[in-house]
Amino acid sequence: MTVDELIDGWEAAWSGKDADAFTEVCATDIHYEDPVTPEPLEGLAELARHAERLWTAFPDARVQKTGERLGDGRFAAAPSKLLATHRAPLEGLPATNRFIVVHCVFYCELEHDRLLRVRAFFDLYDAATQLGILPGRGTLGEKALLMLRGFGLRTSRGQG
Repeated sequence: MTVDELIDGWEAAWSGKDADAFTEVCATDIHYEDPVTPEPLEGLAELARHAERLWTAFPDARVQKTGERLGDGRFAAAPSKLLATHRAPLEGLPATNRFIVVHCVFYCELEHDRLLRVRAFFDLYDAATQLGILPGRGTLGEKALLMLRGFGLRTSRGQG
């Protein structure tokens, strides 16, 4: 299986809302992590539960290719994006009914034409601002949040 076929299958598994589809592209002992997993996930069952939480909260979730995949046979990097509408509660957060686009890169270790380790990198703060949970960058709300966190006011570049 080529890197493109493998990552196409990975994206299709996330988009198809069928946890069994991960078995086509993942090792049974897959190791997965992303910014919302408190600990790395181990195995297909944990990955499936994670995906099902996403699919419940974002029933129209889909993952799409955004650029060329890079690979050397052992490792692969795949730029993608998640497009979804937040329609149901997630981890105590009520549905916002907001549409989000979250760009990410999957960095993968391959073994025997399967994904053995996958780490997803994406901007969690940006996703939270799109959902209306956190204030946008550069806004008064962000400045207030930084002050509350003890960072003080930041000045623009070139100013005092």
